[in-house]
Amino acid sequence: MNEPHNLFGTLQKFELGNGEQGAFYSLPQLEKAGIGRISQLPVSIRLVLESVLRNCDGKRISEQNLRALANWQPKAPRTEEIPFVVARIVLQDFTGVPLLVDLAAMRSAVARLGKEPKMIEPLVPVDLVVDHSVQVDYFGTPEAMGKNLEMEFRRNRERYQFLKWGMQALIRSKWCRPALGSCTR
Repeated sequence: MNEPHNLFGTLQKFELGNGEQGAFYSLPQLEKAGIGRISQLPVSIRLVLESVLRNCDGKRISEQNLRALANWQPKAPRTEEIPFVVARIVLQDFTGVPLLVDLAAMRSAVARLGKEPKMIEPLVPVDLVVDHSVQVDYFGTPEAMGKNLEMEFRRNRERYQFLKWGMQALIRSKWCRPALGSCTR
């Protein structure tokens, strides 16, 4: 990973309490540097501005992009896009599983072309929460949840094997971590 930039002296350090240091990009420091009246911006614009500042690399996001957003005016005409980079994607099972199928298909196509399939991976961290597919067959007892989960894993064994494959295939990526919980059975 690249060394973090310190554009306009905005990279600030703080103590984590365990002897280590953390870092964040300070919007008040950006305002002190004379880039714009950031404290007067709507909160939603400040949230996007922090992402733009954090990801300002001179390529995808330029200093001009940063300055334009820092000086946002609600009634000004504009045609340019804001180069927003998401920090994390959270998907539930009905949207995440099709996405994983697409990634698997793209990896397969890349392999057929004689290229490295691992080049196909998410660019940002992704968490998949499997919480919409468990049917309720048992209820009203302390064992109900366990029995329902057991039944779910039995009914949809191939689906959970595929999810496990996806997690293991992408775990080598710096952007994927095991977040499937009990789906790793």
